[in-house]
Amino acid sequence: MRKLMTLALAFSAGVFSVQYLLPDQWILPGAALVLAVFFAAIFLPGSIWRRRVLLAAAGLYLSLVWCYVYADLVQRPMEALAGNYVSDTVLEVCDWPEETDYGARVTCRIRQEGIRFGKVVCYGQRELLTLRPGDQLQGDVYFSSAAQVDDTDITTFTSRGVFLLAYFREEMETVPGESTLRYLPELAGKALRERLAQLYDGETAAFLQALLTGDKSGLSDQTYGDLSGAGLLHITAVSGLHCMFLLGVLQVLIGRHRRRLLAAVAVPVLIFYALLAGASPSAVRACIMAIFLLAAPLLGRESDPPTALSAALAVILLANPFAAASVSLQLSFGAVAGLLWLSPRVYRGLAGEKPGYHCVRRFLAGSLSATAGALVFTIPLTAIYFHQLVLVSPLSNLLCLWAATAAFVLGLGSVLLSIVWMPLGMLLAWPVTWVVRYLLIVARGLCALPYHALSFSNGYLKYWLVYAYALLLACLWEQDGRRRRYVLSGVLAAATLALTIQLGAAKYHRGALNIVVQDVGQGESLILTSGGHTAVVDCGSNNSFHQTGEETVELLSVMGVREVDSLVLSHYHADHANGMTALLERFPVKNLYLPDLEDASGIRESLMEAAEARGTGVVFVDTQLELSLGEAKLTLYPPAETEIENDANEACISVLCSYGAFDLLTTADMDTAGEKRLLEAWTLPQLEVLLAGHHGSASSTSRELLEQTQPGVGVVSVGDNNYGHPTDEALRRLVQSGAEIYRTDLQGRIHICVH
Repeated sequence: MRKLMTLALAFSAGVFSVQYLLPDQWILPGAALVLAVFFAAIFLPGSIWRRRVLLAAAGLYLSLVWCYVYADLVQRPMEALAGNYVSDTVLEVCDWPEETDYGARVTCRIRQEGIRFGKVVCYGQRELLTLRPGDQLQGDVYFSSAAQVDDTDITTFTSRGVFLLAYFREEMETVPGESTLRYLPELAGKALRERLAQLYDGETAAFLQALLTGDKSGLSDQTYGDLSGAGLLHITAVSGLHCMFLLGVLQVLIGRHRRRLLAAVAVPVLIFYALLAGASPSAVRACIMAIFLLAAPLLGRESDPPTALSAALAVILLANPFAAASVSLQLSFGAVAGLLWLSPRVYRGLAGEKPGYHCVRRFLAGSLSATAGALVFTIPLTAIYFHQLVLVSPLSNLLCLWAATAAFVLGLGSVLLSIVWMPLGMLLAWPVTWVVRYLLIVARGLCALPYHALSFSNGYLKYWLVYAYALLLACLWEQDGRRRRYVLSGVLAAATLALTIQLGAAKYHRGALNIVVQDVGQGESLILTSGGHTAVVDCGSNNSFHQTGEETVELLSVMGVREVDSLVLSHYHADHANGMTALLERFPVKNLYLPDLEDASGIRESLMEAAEARGTGVVFVDTQLELSLGEAKLTLYPPAETEIENDANEACISVLCSYGAFDLLTTADMDTAGEKRLLEAWTLPQLEVLLAGHHGSASSTSRELLEQTQPGVGVVSVGDNNYGHPTDEALRRLVQSGAEIYRTDLQGRIHICVH
């Protein structure tokens, strides 16, 4: 079976090289070069090496050719429609629609001449939520590329086989679909979610939905953050753990020794379950590996997990080469590769060789070795994609994996029993509810621990990570005395990690006042620290790829902050506020300061609810307030009266931060008229730093404001946008006033240290 592994690994390596290394014009020449190597390898001496080179060359050649053919058959015909209106287009709904901030979206297959495969995501109004898999939409559609958004390459859609985004130009016609077995997994998944909603309430139902089907859309932001911060989010991704649960249940029902019957039942059940879970890379990988495990004894072969893993990767990439860029695929295969390669070595080093010796130590060694194996290849990936290192993962897995197993088996059992008789399902649901509550309580408790997770916003952490991997390799290099080296390496890693944390925090405490203008894209968030006290002014972004609340929590942790004294919101607009709820939920805040104005967006209400739930005081700013911030002082200027009713941009809280002769002012999104009223109502000092109003819009940062405050530095918090921010007019006025300009879209995070 290792022949299959060599071929599959070579095929996968070729696909990854196309996705990350080879330009399109080099694919066919590269295939020709590999083919030449294949024929040259025929004349190599030695049958073993000749066979290996031939298999590797064959796999590489097939991958390069397949990537070119797939792009020619699937991607290019669909990309040709991008940027065009296409009349009388027919889209077949192939999944359940999802609600969005602006309506709804649904994944469809396009029925267009010349289009053989591939999917589109259709965006529209809330009436899309009434659609079912199999329904058809017809009308004039505008298509845009799913591989680029605002000239930025993305893989969010293409890694799932989606190459176009669709928008109906006018009214769309809906044709109900006929009953078909094709969408039976989607229908079964919907029925399962509905049954869970009948048996369970609130977060319990949402968690079980994620655990059983991989659908995390029902999880609240706080629960999602708790699971992620505790390193437990992986249990909600349908994977080998879930397939082993199913196989275990089937073995109990059928019998471990009735292998043929078990395989005949388990294979279709596993395939159906993978489709029900959305055919995610982790689900497909687990399904294929389980099928290999079941089929090997029937074929007279020993099961070989590395071969099964490599074959599963090749199958997924054969179905869609663009899946190589999927983060979930890389994490899933990285975790299993580590479990297969590293975990046995670490287990032998920690537990010793004597069977039955120190069972507690063996249990702990098993848990720690499994965690170490799963993390060894995934930590670099989470650092790259999520900028986070979860330190409590070993503890969370030790405390929660047994509970996840119980919740899965009993939760699925409660659903099946409820189909027979609802009271039976409800009876079994009672212990499941307590198991889920235990899981969520543990996750929340672990997230409350100091340094439960570290952010790579600490620039020193990446160097520590390299050092930790060097220690691990040193432990694995020699066989004798391994356990002692593990202990010594662990002590060294812990000591240097503590030093790394202190170095990262010290950077933000060098002066009497430290100001950080975060890079949150098209939005604004400002952190001020002085004398062990912290204030945050605004926390939001218009760019969906910025999770401003989580990013702020991570940076505060890096800075060594344990509590925010003052959280100030300038006005009720999402680009300044949509991360504040997450910040309130994830971090201790003493007082929240809000404009005393009506708000139709719901932001004010959600912030007050979050503040009440966490015991945060709420202060409405309707007069000038002075707040102590260690050695510095904050002055909050209330929103001035505006001529336009409910104009949130004009009715902003302005914040002045002062320390000695240093002054910084932020006016949020005020325009020229608002700045004029601010100057008339209050006496502002000469400024060292001014945050440009409204992200550098033409109607803000007026000449009058600049002449009166004479800032030495102008900072523009701006990102990807369609408004033309920052405008030439605003930048020109700053330059003419003599201010030195810094921009978050160019310089990234800006740190100002005042001594």
